[in-house]
Amino acid sequence: MEAARFEVDQSRCIAQQGNFAGKAEVTLNVFFDSSALAKRYVEEKGSERVQAILSSASTLAVSVICIPEIVSALYRRRRERKLSTEEYQNAKASLLSDIDDATIIGITQEVIAQAVALLEQFSLRGADALHVACASEWSTDLFVSADNRQCAAARAHGLRIEAIRG
Repeated sequence: MEAARFEVDQSRCIAQQGNFAGKAEVTLNVFFDSSALAKRYVEEKGSERVQAILSSASTLAVSVICIPEIVSALYRRRRERKLSTEEYQNAKASLLSDIDDATIIGITQEVIAQAVALLEQFSLRGADALHVACASEWSTDLFVSADNRQCAAARAHGLRIEAIRG
């Protein structure tokens, strides 16, 4: 993913692309969990916002479990005949192409320790805790999810979040 240039809008505290003579530039390292990133491959409520965030990101990161989770969701839609075979194959190819340019955060001892601590503090599924722990380990600028409980835990864990409503 090519690095983008950003201008910080202090009134909203959101990095925005723009032409900015002499204004501060920042990079925006965005971590997506699978509930949000899946909206890039299946048109649904929140898909436009996901695309806007991806367009403004300097770097995209996901956890190693994100790819199989999205493929599982896509194939479930295929089995339920909500996606044709061609739509499934195109969505999966797009995902794999996007991931070529992303940083994939692995499951390390530190990530596991953080995930366990999150599970003991918040009502989360194990995979959701792993996404938050991976984002924290990577030092993300913005954590993006469509899961309200996960967003609340990520915020309490010190991450800046964007909740995708859908």
